[in-house]
Amino acid sequence: MENFFKLEENGTNVKTEILAGITTFLAMAYILAVNPSILHDAGMPKSGVFFATAISSGLISVLMGVLANYPVALSSGMGVNALFTYTIVAKMGLSWRGALACVLVSGIIFVLITVTNIRKMIINAIPSQLKLAIGAGIGFFVAFVGLKNAGIIVTSPATLVSLGSFTKPSVLLALIGIIITLVLVVRNVPAGVFVGLVITAIIGVIMNALGFADMPQFTGVASTNFDVSLVGQALNGFGELFSHPQCWLAIFSLLFVDFFDTAGTLVAVAGKTKLMDENGELKNVERALLADSIGTCFGALMGTSTVTSFVESASGVGVGGRTGLTACVTGVLFLLASFLSPLLSIVTYSVTAPALVVVGIMMAQQLKGIDWDNMIVASATFITVLVMILGYSISNGIAAGFIVYAAGMIAGGKAKEVNWIVWVLSLLFIFYFAVAPK
Repeated sequence: MENFFKLEENGTNVKTEILAGITTFLAMAYILAVNPSILHDAGMPKSGVFFATAISSGLISVLMGVLANYPVALSSGMGVNALFTYTIVAKMGLSWRGALACVLVSGIIFVLITVTNIRKMIINAIPSQLKLAIGAGIGFFVAFVGLKNAGIIVTSPATLVSLGSFTKPSVLLALIGIIITLVLVVRNVPAGVFVGLVITAIIGVIMNALGFADMPQFTGVASTNFDVSLVGQALNGFGELFSHPQCWLAIFSLLFVDFFDTAGTLVAVAGKTKLMDENGELKNVERALLADSIGTCFGALMGTSTVTSFVESASGVGVGGRTGLTACVTGVLFLLASFLSPLLSIVTYSVTAPALVVVGIMMAQQLKGIDWDNMIVASATFITVLVMILGYSISNGIAAGFIVYAAGMIAGGKAKEVNWIVWVLSLLFIFYFAVAPK
């Protein structure tokens, strides 16, 4: 281990790396409950998504550790799973098999642009402020989904949306969970989101025992009866890619969100380690991106949405994790977690809502990096976030943000400062809005 992971060179040891790996797993473990819940809304079986998520997270985290020696773990990304379900399937009309095929194609493209210089060209072309706006917008969208699914936000014929009944047991449980999770996170409790999810589930089981309706029911802990029904289903969705008019937008949206989420995560984690060289560039970044892109492909083939690097890896780095051994430990724990599928019975919308809301808050913190004094940037950011939420579409929010940004640069006499790639994308988005079925 010393020679392979270069522990001493990175100022760490086996004990510290193991502790860091466990910490990262606890910080990420909520995804094993939340991801099946979100993808279930696309028509996918929870048990199959759970297995796909656990196995993909485990094997690709190990791959990241071995291939790139980064203390970064991977799993099905938050935000992009909402894009998968509520935009690509619910809004665009693809089946979940077609959506998995889109994920697979986006992963293949990611591999291709990783092994070429196209990656750097794209990163340099997209304004950093738009990247922040999109990340924050997805945070608001994810939180809105959590509130809606739990019944805290409901439809209204008069005002479109309104508050639900707080006397309903399932709504009450979600509200209690949100408060508990926020308290844990504010007090910097390790793995606060995951602990909050567990406490909420336990309270729900107790409420069920007391006779409250629509509460989580405990049916068991472990099982070796794995649901592999989703394995390979992405290949059955390829027929839709040649017939569905919006598949290209779905693929681009998946690629865009994954690409820049990964870049941001790697930079954030590397900033706390020795992974930055004297020029401020990431060491072995191509290997890290390759592992991430392979994860997207593998996850799609297993039956889950985009597998990507998790910023929660910073929690493991915070307790001393510095090498790929941290990621490997986290990966092994995800593999062991694949035996815990019966616990999904206690994971209802009310249990996952607190995690979605708090994760949304964390993602929305990216707004602090927006230059609000710049009207062009402020307008593009505002429209991106607003359209994502009110239009209930992440990809439409991205498209609207690009168009407003391009128009603002023209109005401000700064058209020459805009990269040609942004112009091409903006024109494509305008065409999409003009011809997209309503």
